[in-house]
Amino acid sequence: MLSFCSVVIPQSFFSISLPHFPLPTFQSHSSPSFFLRKSVNLGCTRESPSIKIHSSLTDFSVDVAVEEKKLPKGETWSVHKFGGTCVGSSVRINNVADVIINDDSERKLVVVSAMSKVTDMMYELINKAQSQDKSYISALDAVAEKHSLTAHELFDGNDLASFLSNLHQDVGNLKAMLQAIDIAGHATESFTDLIVGHGELWSAQILSYVVKKKGTPCNWMDTREVLVVNPTRADQVDPDYLETEQRLNEWYSLNPSKVIIATGFIASTPQNIPTTLKRDGSDFSAAIMGALFKARQVTIWTDVDGVYSADPRKVSDAVILKTLSYQEAWEMSYFGANVLHPRTISPVIRYGIPIIIRNIFNTSASGTKICHPSIIENEDRKILTNYVKGFTTIDNLALINVEGTGMAGVPGTASTIFSAVKEVGANVIMISQASSEHSVCFAVPEKEVKAVSEVLQSIFHSALYAGCLSQVAVIPNCSILAAVGQKMASTPGVSATLFNALAKANINILAIAQGCSEYNVTVVLKREDAIKALRAVHSRFYYSETTIAMGIIGPGLIGSTLLDQLRDQASTLKEESNIDLRVMGIMGSKLMLLDDSGIDLVKWREIREEKGEVADMEKFVQHVHGNHFIPNTVLVDCTADSVIASNYDDWLRKGIHVITPNKKANSGPLNEYLRLRALQRQSYTHYFYEATVGAGLPIIGTLRGLLETGDKILQIEGIFSGTLSYIFNNFKDGRVFSEVVAEAKKAGYTEPDPRDDLSGTDVARKVIILARESGLKLELSDIPVENLVPEQLRVSASAQEFMQNLPKFDQELSKKQEDADTAGEVLRYVGVVDVINQMGSVELRRYKKDHPFAQLSGSDNIIAFTTRRYRYQPLIVRGPGAGAQVTAGGIFSDILRLASYLGAPS
Repeated sequence: MLSFCSVVIPQSFFSISLPHFPLPTFQSHSSPSFFLRKSVNLGCTRESPSIKIHSSLTDFSVDVAVEEKKLPKGETWSVHKFGGTCVGSSVRINNVADVIINDDSERKLVVVSAMSKVTDMMYELINKAQSQDKSYISALDAVAEKHSLTAHELFDGNDLASFLSNLHQDVGNLKAMLQAIDIAGHATESFTDLIVGHGELWSAQILSYVVKKKGTPCNWMDTREVLVVNPTRADQVDPDYLETEQRLNEWYSLNPSKVIIATGFIASTPQNIPTTLKRDGSDFSAAIMGALFKARQVTIWTDVDGVYSADPRKVSDAVILKTLSYQEAWEMSYFGANVLHPRTISPVIRYGIPIIIRNIFNTSASGTKICHPSIIENEDRKILTNYVKGFTTIDNLALINVEGTGMAGVPGTASTIFSAVKEVGANVIMISQASSEHSVCFAVPEKEVKAVSEVLQSIFHSALYAGCLSQVAVIPNCSILAAVGQKMASTPGVSATLFNALAKANINILAIAQGCSEYNVTVVLKREDAIKALRAVHSRFYYSETTIAMGIIGPGLIGSTLLDQLRDQASTLKEESNIDLRVMGIMGSKLMLLDDSGIDLVKWREIREEKGEVADMEKFVQHVHGNHFIPNTVLVDCTADSVIASNYDDWLRKGIHVITPNKKANSGPLNEYLRLRALQRQSYTHYFYEATVGAGLPIIGTLRGLLETGDKILQIEGIFSGTLSYIFNNFKDGRVFSEVVAEAKKAGYTEPDPRDDLSGTDVARKVIILARESGLKLELSDIPVENLVPEQLRVSASAQEFMQNLPKFDQELSKKQEDADTAGEVLRYVGVVDVINQMGSVELRRYKKDHPFAQLSGSDNIIAFTTRRYRYQPLIVRGPGAGAQVTAGGIFSDILRLASYLGAPS
């Protein structure tokens, strides 16, 4: 039987009249039912003057006695949708065919997109033709060649001949249409939709041939014959379910099959004008088909393992969500998450059909199931603990604030505002209004803010002039952060946790919105804070409350010991205390090592030798604080460098926590110390320095505990130097001072130059720190220090020269030791903070042999707090006060204290 079709091209399509323009013959290979019903109208009414091009179709036979097959519906059907990436090559198409065949569902409907990039290539053809760029011909040939080569690689024989014949006919038709566009210089939307939809037609045919070749019978469906939609606006259409269902039943009666390969993206209007489903149209096609077939589930195959809890490009630790409710998926889509277009979800909700997002390149991954909340609760009880499922952001927004006392209680103000916004065609993303009605603010895309601001200024000109409105203000460069979760509605404290995480990350909130359903909480932030905010809240809800990025400065003896302690304890802290410590950078005086995800502390020394770069403090700080996915940053200064200590103020102002054993900052000029303490008190940024006084001993912590509980410090007296403790603990039984100093130097208790210890400067720094912590406003120069280095040797050229000459001065100290021993006393080098008299001192004192200070051994430190509560029996803190292990342990303790302040369990 031979049939004819007419392709109607409206004269209104052309920008010029073309009464004698010869167009090449069109041919079609579509199935007969479509063209036997009606002709294809490309954008005109029947009365429109038009050019008609008639051509004969390929011969085919229609048996008028075909028995009608009724379409079975229900859970025997599963729907699969494969995107362009999934069918981007012959290998991938083969994989898709295997997935279809291996699905054990009784019946399968497969919706397929055009091959990767083909739709874009088709749009580019139209653009070239409209601009009269003749290269559209060769570009179309390239598109055809792509499909021809793919077909040759996948099948052969009659199937290949049939496909190539159809492809050749389509290309001929397309060249004619593009030639018409070239002449007219313009393409109607209907013409454009007809052209770009060919990618789906070709990919569906190719896939159907491959499935057949593998031994599974199937039919392919041109969904323009079935799916009917009504355009609602330029970027959206609504399905006509009644008409579509009728056409689907007709189609199935002629093409019964247990496997159907259908084109995605394309459809027809009720007038049979070819159209598309616009953005994410293939997903929408699959959802519509799922609803029409009342399928068991709709699986959307893509190139990711599922829906992420946040954009993995911004949050490296984003996780795949096992389940989402329909509402959660809709909210995340609305606020910019790459989940599904919100309209994709609508068709399946009515029948409770789950949508599964899966990865075609990782079929072992179970993906993300989008379904009713009741199904989620039945399938995975654990998911109920995740009150917030996901976080997403929208950038490039501006916030408009309309404010004034004249707004309060005046009906219609909000209506006037948003009617004006509608007039200029702006899209309102979020609205927030104070309950006092004093102000209304809303977010719009930045590209639309100028028009919105101008129309509001115009409408409210009189009110602004009269003072009823105080301002129509625009805050540019904003972003929205949305937290989405089904369980937020019934869980107290979710919003508090969200805002607390933002506060601790030093993020300022410009506006807040939350609906009564509490499926999302939305905040407006400065654009430059958006990624940091996203990381902060994601880290708070999904991982440790205390994920901390660390930068270690000074990997010398103490710094390297700290790194080893972190290495040994990191996994235990993460598993047992939910504390995640990541060393993002290590910087020495010459080299630094940086890593985006965290340095391997097992091999950091070897990696630094191999990949270390020239030390650059600015780059180091920027990397640790700015170029990672962790909201909390701490810099640990393990040096004794005053230049590095001078950066603390800047770091704290940037929201970077600081931990250090370096005494230079706290014992330097008083005004700098006071400024650092004020910064610490005024923000959520912490500055800890326990190890500056007692290494691993809790001296600062004990002092603060006494003061914060209302005790009054009277005096602090102590042996603060492990070196001098060792020297005077062994300066007895007739031994001379120089001999004991040489022994201490050999054992590694002293600095390379023992004068640094014997001068008393280090003890004086500790005294001034404790004095300031006690409330005394003293400078280091206010502390009298008894220097144990003989005056003549203070100018010695080297430590070696000093040690050679030290025995010449043993007599004076030996005399003091003998006198003390005769009196039943010992010599101890102590620091004293006299709070009552507001002074401090560092000196050699004598103590009775039963005094706690006389009971020390080795290099132990001891500190006695005399307070109003501990007036008659001082509070004693005693233990090792020197050595890399205990000093590093003191720093580590401060790191864990920071983690506790940030929310880690105690």
